[in-house]
Amino acid sequence: MLAASLAYDKGMQNIYGAKQLAASFRTVRQNTIQVAEDIPEDKYSFTPAQGARSVEQALAHIAVSTRMWQEAHASGTTKMQEYDWATAFVELEAEEKKKRSKKELVDLLKNEGERFTRFLEGLSDDKLAEQITEDPSQPTKSRLEALMSAKEHEMHCRGQLMLIERMLGIVPHLTRKYAEMEREMREAAEKKSRQTARA
Repeated sequence: MLAASLAYDKGMQNIYGAKQLAASFRTVRQNTIQVAEDIPEDKYSFTPAQGARSVEQALAHIAVSTRMWQEAHASGTTKMQEYDWATAFVELEAEEKKKRSKKELVDLLKNEGERFTRFLEGLSDDKLAEQITEDPSQPTKSRLEALMSAKEHEMHCRGQLMLIERMLGIVPHLTRKYAEMEREMREAAEKKSRQTARA
C-alpha cells in the first residue's frame, strides 16, 4: 500500500511539483494583495461580527500564516504533530494584533508571499513525495499535499474578505473579472449568431 502511494506521489511530481505549487500560490497571494488594495484604509478596522477578525487582522493573519508551514516543513520532520504549534500560534496571534498601515500590510503580504514562494520552489520531488503524519490517528499524506493546505487556507480566508468587501459595498475584483469575461463571451456568441443568420 505504501509503495503504491509513493509511486503515485512520484508520478504526480511529473505533473504537479514545486514549480507548479509555487506558481499557484503566487497567483493566490496576488489575488489577496488585490483585495487588500481594493479595500479603503479607513475600512481596515471594520469587523463583520463580534469575535471575528477585522480586515486589518485578517490580512496580517494571511500574510504571516505561511511562516508556520515553512518552518515546520523546513525542519524536515515527518511527524508534524511534534512541531511546536502552540508557540507558532501565539506568535501568529501577536502578529495579527500589531498595528500596521495599509501600505505596511500590503508590503507584508508581498514580502511574506515571496519568501514562502521561494521556499516552495526550492523543494525537490523527493522532498515533496515524503510521507508525513499530521495526526497519528489519521493516514499519512505526502508533503506536497500537506503544503497545498497553505494555499487552501489562504483561499478560505480570502473568501471571508471578499464577503466583507460586499458588506462594504465593494464588488470583488475576481467577480468583476469574470463578469467581464461573461459579457465578452456573450457578445461574441451574439455576433457569431448574427453572422450565421446573414449567411
